[in-house]
Amino acid sequence: MKQKRKQLPEKQQPADGKLLQWHPAFYADLQIEFREETEKLKFEREYLLSSKPMAIDVLIIKKKNAEPIHKNIGKIFRQYNIIEYKSPSDSLSVDDFYKVYGYTNFYKADTGKVNEIPIQELTITLVSKRYPRELIRHLKEVRHYTIDNPEEGIYYVIGDILPIQILVTNRLSPEKNLWLYSLTDTLKDMSVTRQLLEDYKKNKDDQLYQAVMEIIVKANKNRLKEGKRDMCNALLELMKDELDEKREEGIKEGESLGESRINQLNLKLSELSRSDEILKAAVDREYQKKLLKEFGL
Repeated sequence: MKQKRKQLPEKQQPADGKLLQWHPAFYADLQIEFREETEKLKFEREYLLSSKPMAIDVLIIKKKNAEPIHKNIGKIFRQYNIIEYKSPSDSLSVDDFYKVYGYTNFYKADTGKVNEIPIQELTITLVSKRYPRELIRHLKEVRHYTIDNPEEGIYYVIGDILPIQILVTNRLSPEKNLWLYSLTDTLKDMSVTRQLLEDYKKNKDDQLYQAVMEIIVKANKNRLKEGKRDMCNALLELMKDELDEKREEGIKEGESLGESRINQLNLKLSELSRSDEILKAAVDREYQKKLLKEFGL
């Protein structure tokens, strides 16, 4: 009897039935993480390995003659860096390791001439929200590798010709990797949430930040509600300037929604524990109008 292949979840389906697109947000998140050294790197999303549906999640190519990468999650980088990302609802398995290891070798071999990409110029990075205990055990006991943990959330796999690292996002340092740490469906630290929103305010016009923040807000909708008034007040405080800017834009365009109506809307959202929608309404004028209509304001 032919065994049915197990389908690993690539997307998380929340209670409202809408699929969350984690991989595009992760691709944007990586570019945020490396924003201090972006001139050294070239990012390619879902790099196709062949004409068949076989693709690397992210390929980061270090530009020729670029200085070494100093970002903590990129210190192992060489010229060609293969990255596998597992969404928060997924896990990093033993088979995932071999799949990515195989993809890396295929990428090295599938070129125009022999040894065009030296094996010494390749690295593998595996990214997961949770610590992959079974995979780590396998790497130690079966592959006879050793695991080094140079800092929070970063694990080097020692013993292969390829530099390999495993990033466990919920163990990363929020100070060093704020956005990658926050790309989760279990955001609960109020101080981290404040820091995230403050950094977002500084970069609110950047599409990369918008893409990541949108998925974080959607994935943590219920947790934001659980925070109730404290979370709501933090959102209002941190988004005040943006709310004011939106109102100014509306006035200039002759479409002002009025300060009192906005205040009433925010109050109602707070009372209904829908604080996550305050942020969305602050950056999305059409959604704001929809909410005003919903509450008859």
